[in-house]
Amino acid sequence: MSSSYAVASKVKDYSQLMKFNLTFMVVFSSVVAYLLVPGVEFKIVKVLLLFAGGLLVSGSANTINQIWEKETDKLMARTAVRPLPAGRMSDGEAIALAAITGIAGTLIMGFSFNWLSAGLSLLSLVLYAFVYTPWKKWNSLAVLVGAIPGAMPLLIGWAAGANNLSEGGWSLFAIQFLWQFPHFWAIAWIAYKDYARAGFKLLPANGEPNKFTALQAVIYTLLMIPAGVAPYLLKITGKVSAIVAIIAGIFFLFRAINLYRKNDIPAARKLMFGSYIYLTVVQLAQLLDKY
Repeated sequence: MSSSYAVASKVKDYSQLMKFNLTFMVVFSSVVAYLLVPGVEFKIVKVLLLFAGGLLVSGSANTINQIWEKETDKLMARTAVRPLPAGRMSDGEAIALAAITGIAGTLIMGFSFNWLSAGLSLLSLVLYAFVYTPWKKWNSLAVLVGAIPGAMPLLIGWAAGANNLSEGGWSLFAIQFLWQFPHFWAIAWIAYKDYARAGFKLLPANGEPNKFTALQAVIYTLLMIPAGVAPYLLKITGKVSAIVAIIAGIFFLFRAINLYRKNDIPAARKLMFGSYIYLTVVQLAQLLDKY
């Protein structure tokens, strides 16, 4: 009984270290982009391999992120219970896990799809783990830097299916790139005190939650409306998904405007949940309305 409990506890720690819940959403984006490539058909083995490669690479990046932030995680109530700051796992074990999963995920992408997608996966890992992560303590441009690996799953998925980086992949990348800003700023608004205690600078101009931050979120959500139509104009998806993207974009924009008007945490929380709703609805619509 104690042995099985220890195994379950270790699996839970690994899952927490690799942030599997968050990673699943990231990899789903990659699968959507892969299936939107003209001529690519749904094959369960390929989809599972893409999921496996993406989960491993993203999990490696998340693990390295937590190795970097072990000491700052101790300062925040939300993160103090993670395996490393709580002392349930050594740095050496976490480094080994990051190395094994990162290498395995990259090799799966290379051998199962192509080396362009493998290279992009490795680049995404490096940008997130070794550029974005330390940058968070320097200035708020970290959000811009982090938005690149945050949107790269779309390019990775497109490259896995097309073995190129044509305009279709970039149009999908653009939507998720723009999405990162209101999404991250909403989270940073909600967790501002925790982030400030840890020395993280994620709001515009290293500022506090205010109308300037909310106005920036409004601008980016507004830009997402035309960006959401681009895949239709490039004949990747159909007219229905373009209409859905416009409606979802207006919904997201109103959530950002609401934050500008109210300037409080409940409005930021609504914007954060609105970001999840937007991305899920738009990507499912694109997938179901492939051109």
